[in-house]
Amino acid sequence: QVQLVESGGGLVQAGDSLRLSCTASGRTFITNAMGWFRQAPGKEREFVAASIRSGSSTYYADSVKGRFTISKDNAKNTVYLQMNGLKPEDTAVYYCAAALGRLRDNSDYGHTFPYDYWGQGTQVTVSS
Repeated sequence: QVQLVESGGGLVQAGDSLRLSCTASGRTFITNAMGWFRQAPGKEREFVAASIRSGSSTYYADSVKGRFTISKDNAKNTVYLQMNGLKPEDTAVYYCAAALGRLRDNSDYGHTFPYDYWGQGTQVTVSS
């Protein structure tokens, strides 16, 4: 079992920055990938960023590429999402997720199906 707790959300203005944190506990050593997703009201959950342990690679949604950065501190079992240049369309509940398995195609971590554990989410609201 892996438990995930997100923090760092809040209300900011367009152009501001926020850093989200996701702290994992439990059997964290078995995770192969950590991802961030978001869900706006009335919309489906969408991929934001992922960090893959095997190959040490990262992936981003086109909508956040160049503005958001995913990173991790293994000593703290924490993954971060640094969000710069926030836009009103970034408003959503942000979820952290952990995937146990290794996939043949790492780009599949851009979907929700590989992820086995999810956090409770943290609200990010960007005002114009």
